[in-house]
Amino acid sequence: MSTLFDVPGPVARRRMVWANIGATIVVIGIGVWVLARLGAKGQLDPDLWTPFLTANPWTNYLIPGLIDTLTAAGISIVTAAVFGFVFGLGRLSASKAVRWISGTIVEFFRAVPVLLMMIFFYLGLGQMRILEPSDVPLVAVVLGLTFYNGSVFAELVRSGVHGLPRGQREAALAVGLRDGQSLRLVEVPQALIAMLPAIASQLVVILKDTALGVIITYPELLDAARRFGSGNGNILQALVVAALIFIVINYGLTRLADALAGRVGKRTAGKPRAEAPSLVVATGND
Repeated sequence: MSTLFDVPGPVARRRMVWANIGATIVVIGIGVWVLARLGAKGQLDPDLWTPFLTANPWTNYLIPGLIDTLTAAGISIVTAAVFGFVFGLGRLSASKAVRWISGTIVEFFRAVPVLLMMIFFYLGLGQMRILEPSDVPLVAVVLGLTFYNGSVFAELVRSGVHGLPRGQREAALAVGLRDGQSLRLVEVPQALIAMLPAIASQLVVILKDTALGVIITYPELLDAARRFGSGNGNILQALVVAALIFIVINYGLTRLADALAGRVGKRTAGKPRAEAPSLVVATGND
């Protein structure tokens, strides 16, 4: 197996070890300095942290905020996946017009900031009065996340299919599948398996970007933590707790995607159950 770079030698490995040790020492030093400054300001006072050991902040603020965050993220993941699958296939279509329309839509929504889309939908839906006022923030958050992240998913589908060996499509066409069937049944499933790590990263982005909903009055987790901290004089501690919740959930999403990729990869990379029949050609004189 060829590599792009030479394997590091003993001297290079020693340098890498010392560089890692030095970086670790610097990071630990910065952490100690930050903790010392926080202690000097009284931010490490147990009275500021103990409220989170009681039920009040969780039942009245953090858990409702987390539910709202997971609701917006869950809906957005499903709708963005549908959007990305449809327009990803559109960008791979044999029709030039379909490719152009799909490409224009995808590139447009990738270029517009998520927060700007949320504000646009929030104001537009509020003016049209087609929804209950209490539902407008959630719908605006979901639409903004759907269009942006769906466009990213569409690009992942396109790049994943283009990254497959050409023999995949040729083999599919050779057994009688049409171009569209080859995409749906052969190429896209393999591309999605290969792109699972990137998809997991985008799921993390969706979850984190729900925090932008606070700008349009959506009561998500970060806003709930801020409100509790403002009312109790421990806003830094409340935001730290909210950050830890985000870290745990995002880590779980990443591990889930890795496990799913491993399981699916093992199934698709297994040995065939039977040997393909060989073609025997008789030679000689009758």
